[in-house]
Amino acid sequence: MTGSPRVAAVLVTWNRRQLLAESIAALQAQTYPLAHLVVVDNASTDGTAEDLAVAEGIDVVTSSRNTGGAGGFAIGLQRALALGCDAVWLMDDDTVPTPTALAALVAARDEFSLGTPALVASKVVWTDGRDHPMNTPRANPFATQQEKDAAAAIGCIPVRTASFVSILVDAAVVQDRGLPVADYFLWNDDFEYSARLVKGGHGLYCPASVVVHKTKTFGSSDADPGKRFYYEVRNKGWVFGRSRSLSPKEKLVYGGSTLLRWGRTFAHSTDRSTLGRELLRGAKDALIAGPRSTEALIAEVTRPVDGDTPLEDPSARREDFSVLLSCYAKDDPGLLADAVRSVTDEQTRRPAQLVLVLDGPLPDALRTTVDELAAASSVPVTLVPLPANVGLGPALQAGLAACEHDIVARMDADDITLPQRFARQVPLLEQGCDLVSSAMLEMGADRHDIVGRRVPPSLPSRSGRPAASPSRSTTPPSSTARPWSRRSVATPTWPTWRTTCCSPR
Repeated sequence: MTGSPRVAAVLVTWNRRQLLAESIAALQAQTYPLAHLVVVDNASTDGTAEDLAVAEGIDVVTSSRNTGGAGGFAIGLQRALALGCDAVWLMDDDTVPTPTALAALVAARDEFSLGTPALVASKVVWTDGRDHPMNTPRANPFATQQEKDAAAAIGCIPVRTASFVSILVDAAVVQDRGLPVADYFLWNDDFEYSARLVKGGHGLYCPASVVVHKTKTFGSSDADPGKRFYYEVRNKGWVFGRSRSLSPKEKLVYGGSTLLRWGRTFAHSTDRSTLGRELLRGAKDALIAGPRSTEALIAEVTRPVDGDTPLEDPSARREDFSVLLSCYAKDDPGLLADAVRSVTDEQTRRPAQLVLVLDGPLPDALRTTVDELAAASSVPVTLVPLPANVGLGPALQAGLAACEHDIVARMDADDITLPQRFARQVPLLEQGCDLVSSAMLEMGADRHDIVGRRVPPSLPSRSGRPAASPSRSTTPPSSTARPWSRRSVATPTWPTWRTTCCSPR
């Protein structure tokens, strides 16, 4: 092998106490040692929590409710990245890896001649040694000959998608492409996520890495799914209609394959009326709305009991702060609603005031949205209507005059703030910073379609700036500051600060 990457394993469990113990033991017995072992307990009720409480060498994350495999792996990946690793091994709790399974995955990752692959998938067998039909990766029909040859040289096959049952994903790609969409709950979450990771890169199937998937029966998950067919239909609708993980050509190919498989499912089902009902319900829900925010869901189900955030020192002083946002006639009502909710209801540390500047007259639909948001907000809202459109700078100046608190956070009407933004930024201001900014992820069709990232350049590290790096420039829409403190100015302004930090996204 050309390197020794640090690997964190993520295991998601729900009420499989005995199988979980077997899986953990197999992970801890790998010939390639793990840097971290993260177990996400999806609100188990069978004694799993008690076993994990006394287990050694395991980082346990407990969800307050069952978030399905999709939510569990999103939670686990977030934790693994926070612990620090080069790659993450994702696995179900009814999967038992053979002793050399991870070593084979790492070897394929290191030896692939076209660069580090986004993911490497294991061979999944049933308890009798047969290839498991639920988790058999298919060769990438769009792979180039160069990619096929490079994969064959190390005993692998190029793949476009893979199952969460056992895949090794590159941490850098995860950082760039984001987490799995937690709202999928089950089915197609791994299809969408693995396709998102591999897009523009490489995915490999490694037969030398073998894991045993101990399902109760041998067969595909969609043999006769009953009411769970709802998730298959809704989530496929989200994949083909809202995700950019697949190209238009790929959507046609995989969409056609999906229709054929659905036809076979109906043909062999003993309860077609249920399938038909769930198909209609799933298709309707996929058309009406997209997935909810993964970050908000994670913050909701992993929030400590006392409602505070683990990112802050509970003994530290807490200051109230305002959020300043300006909108004008051309803003989209739906995007504005998402922006407002993301800085109020979805925050783990909420502001004491939202100042919303109405930069000139607004269309009826947008004004109705503003009034509805103000009425329903969990945070007091101050509206600042301007008789004419004056532009962003003057509008913010007018809004600053209405802010009631020393600390003010900026927000744009078409942005979405992650739930822990203020829990990370405000404590730094309370400790002495003048302004705190952050990196920004660029969205495509929706909040789960991450197409880029903007990170302000950092200066050499200084002491006294936890979880942040000094910076000379900022991203204004994600900045939080004291606009008129430490400055002998008569009018509040948004200047260039002498002490600026860029916090993680």
